[in-house]
Amino acid sequence: MSDSPEAVVFFCHGSPDAAWREPFDAILAEFRASHPDRPAALCFLERMRPTLPEAIDDLVAGGVKAMRVVPLFLAPGKHTRLDLPAVLDEARGRWPGLRVSVAPTLAEDAALRTAIVARAAGADDAPGSP
Repeated sequence: MSDSPEAVVFFCHGSPDAAWREPFDAILAEFRASHPDRPAALCFLERMRPTLPEAIDDLVAGGVKAMRVVPLFLAPGKHTRLDLPAVLDEARGRWPGLRVSVAPTLAEDAALRTAIVARAAGADDAPGSP
């Protein structure tokens, strides 16, 4: 495998509603547009594809040796405390030498909490907003 930049893996819950994923597809597209040289993927815990193991396997098969998993979950819970580490342990078993780091959940980020507070205060209300 050749050296490649650290990949970013956006990890979401999943939903039976196909439209649910549209904002996450937009996040991936915006990330790829602003970081064209970094491998990136969007994956799901359940109900949608690719799954996290599928995304990891695809990235590693493409030469990725390191990745940062970004859980797009609002706060820590069972999925980020138990399910995610279990999937990553399995991936490390399949891919010895794979380096994986995990970002905090969204509400653990001070900048995102500030944005939520600003939105609640009406700082970014757009005309015609529901």
